[in-house]
Amino acid sequence: MNQPIATPPQGLPALEARLRQDLSWLELPAKNWVTPRQVDGQQVLDVAIVGGGMGGLAAAASLKHLGIDAPIFDQAPEGYEGPWATTARMETLRSPKQLTGPALGLPALTFRAWFEAQFGLDAWEALDKIPRLQWMEYLRWYRRVLNLDVRNEHRILSVQPRADKLVELDIQSPAGRRTLLARRVVLATGRDGLGGAYVPDFAKKLPRDRWAHSSDVMDYNTLAGKRVGVVGAGASAMDSAATALEAGAASVDLLIRRNDIPRINKGKGAGNPGLTHGHLTLPDEWKWKIRHYINAAQVPPPRGSTLRVSRHPNAFFNLGCGVLDLALIDNEIHVTTPKGVFVLDFLIFSTGFRIDWTVRPEFAPLAPHVRAWGDRYTPPAGEEDQELHDSPDLGAVFELQEKVPGACPGLDRVHCFSYPAALTQGTISGDIPAISEGAKRLAQGIAGLFYREDVATHYANMEAFAEPEVFGDEWTPAPSPAPATATQAETAQ
Repeated sequence: MNQPIATPPQGLPALEARLRQDLSWLELPAKNWVTPRQVDGQQVLDVAIVGGGMGGLAAAASLKHLGIDAPIFDQAPEGYEGPWATTARMETLRSPKQLTGPALGLPALTFRAWFEAQFGLDAWEALDKIPRLQWMEYLRWYRRVLNLDVRNEHRILSVQPRADKLVELDIQSPAGRRTLLARRVVLATGRDGLGGAYVPDFAKKLPRDRWAHSSDVMDYNTLAGKRVGVVGAGASAMDSAATALEAGAASVDLLIRRNDIPRINKGKGAGNPGLTHGHLTLPDEWKWKIRHYINAAQVPPPRGSTLRVSRHPNAFFNLGCGVLDLALIDNEIHVTTPKGVFVLDFLIFSTGFRIDWTVRPEFAPLAPHVRAWGDRYTPPAGEEDQELHDSPDLGAVFELQEKVPGACPGLDRVHCFSYPAALTQGTISGDIPAISEGAKRLAQGIAGLFYREDVATHYANMEAFAEPEVFGDEWTPAPSPAPATATQAETAQ
């Protein structure tokens, strides 16, 4: 029996040519059709996107495909947007490799196509999970091949909705400080995008140089030879613990509040197209029930990440060891738990993130006015959930809504396309599995809002449209029939 002949990788140039052909066949991107605006001689942006990670790129690409300009403003240097090459410390992504991520329904834009073009089908079949830094390389390619307008090293200092249906952005960049105006602003700011790292209050008992959050930018080589404690048992806890061990930590004690580590990812079990497209229109009680159940069950750490820790003999999994108190005694950290006192040199909090607009100075104009779920919904007893309570209560196009109607005109021109949108919209704006569906929903919604706002202008343009398709030389008028004679008239009677 003849063996199939191995096909060499086609290379990225061939894949990029195919993608260009696919876009051409689909007539993408559409021509810009949004009515241009100027204020005091300044061109108003159609949409400004804050954040150039995966979500921001997918949103910009979807808007561009619909003929809407949407430059991205990101504070990171080029190629370092998002956490992948900075604060993320896992070896591979959690998501299954075959998920299409931000490809927007274009096969040639998937990670798999990008990978196979360079390394071939056999390498794809042998791949278990996507290496973290390789995913970052893919996103850099995604940005380049779609020619997205990303403006790096641009820090947003203020987002200010205005009563004239515009949003004012105060921006600091290498060129200096300036103000831009946009009709819509999309906050694609990631998992911590509407707040920051959550750290328990008892961390304040320690000097700031004796602890870190797992999301902090930090040189783990400074932990060599030290006794390290990691609070938590999620993915980031395992990643932080493993990184510390690999950097030469003398020991790492994982301090885990639960008596066991979660085993089952309930969110994975819930994922299907019905939930992706149906969550938005569910009754409030079902939205809350689903998200609370997933939160309460907690997501287990990846098996590979956990094994990365446990292969070190100086790693210790301390279950039922929630932190009760901290103290610095004789320059050592004493951590009191139900199972005794741990004496450590450094502590890492892998305790997640919180939604808190007030800790983000750029959102100060918004913070008092954003309506959260907790402002209008009371869950049943036993389903209390601080994360859900604080989640923004969004509209159908991810738009923020006012807590007090009329108190912040223009607030609904700011759209939350980041993880905290999950309670209202479902997990379509922060994670890999359904990011394309979320980006399309956002772009289609904004396109509809623009058309509705300018419908009179578009109607006038339709009336003024005068491009003929028929010129009058396509036919010859038939001659008029000859007048009937008297005899013909009598016969007809």
